[in-house]
Amino acid sequence: MKDQLDILAFGAHPDDVEISASGTLMKHIAAGKKVGIVDLTQGEMGSRGTIETRYSEAAEAATIMGIHERVNLKMADGLFEINEANKRLIVEQIRRFRPQVVLANAVRDRHPDHGRGSQLVSEACFLAGLVKFKTTYDGVEQEAYRPKAVYHYIQDEYIHPDFVVDVSEFHDRKIASIQAYKTQFYNPESLEPETPISGEHFLKFISARMIDFGRRIGTDYAEGFTVERIPGVVDLTELI
Repeated sequence: MKDQLDILAFGAHPDDVEISASGTLMKHIAAGKKVGIVDLTQGEMGSRGTIETRYSEAAEAATIMGIHERVNLKMADGLFEINEANKRLIVEQIRRFRPQVVLANAVRDRHPDHGRGSQLVSEACFLAGLVKFKTTYDGVEQEAYRPKAVYHYIQDEYIHPDFVVDVSEFHDRKIASIQAYKTQFYNPESLEPETPISGEHFLKFISARMIDFGRRIGTDYAEGFTVERIPGVVDLTELI
């Protein structure tokens, strides 16, 4: 299938994936994997920027990361619900791209959209595998498909990771992908209102979190994830 991806990362807002999992995505892209991002909302409730700037920034970030596909489902920022209509939107993308692995928002976080988005994607991944849950895309009925694994990245609130991924060689590009969102993050010339993520210290926090996770496995930088089921290990000697 021409649309098939190896990894599909979901974020409640444009920039969620960049902040917490872009290093992991770039590492897999460098290894030849096909990767996509699905943003649930347009980030229209954000205090800074506009829908238009968020789209252009998301496109720039995707180019920096080398993402193969990026989709926005246009759910209501801050107000989307865990309901059938929204689950169908997600199931359509899962069945369209048929990823082996899905990445989703943190299971809980400061922003309520993150935990809600996490649950919504998790439930949609289950529904996507049910033959009797019917969806269509571009007028064609889709086949049932369920990803092999759903992993949740870690966001603002600290959650002890079930595993971490060494992303040391991608740290600088990760920061560049975040800074592509010029209206959202630190810009000393900006006249927009201050937010919890717009200060210079937020970018330092992101690097510090990566250093903390990297230290656990003896590397410079890492990203952490939680699992929904116990992962299996093929080769103990490959663990770091």
